[in-house]
Amino acid sequence: MLLPAKAEVARQLRRYRAWERVMLAAPDDRTVRATFEDSGYTLCVLMGKRCAREAADAAERYLRANQVARLKEPDVERPRPAAVGRRAPAVDRRAPAAERRSPAGR
Repeated sequence: MLLPAKAEVARQLRRYRAWERVMLAAPDDRTVRATFEDSGYTLCVLMGKRCAREAADAAERYLRANQVARLKEPDVERPRPAAVGRRAPAVDRRAPAAERRSPAGR
């Protein structure tokens, strides 16, 4: 299954939670309710769920999973590149000029 970008999931989850707070503060406002439902629908589509609450829970688990995985990874040092400006000399691995011949010269 193709997973959504974590940045987009986080953005949509923040949007959903913000509109949820506004909707709870003004439940009779139809514009606020419609925008809240739209944000919930977007989160449902993104997370592949039918219910906005399930989608929000799934989004939180999805975002949390990456953080837990990073904490469980052992600290492994990555190899560091050689110092900048200090390169090993290039080695010519071709055959000597006397042994190289043009295909046309045969």
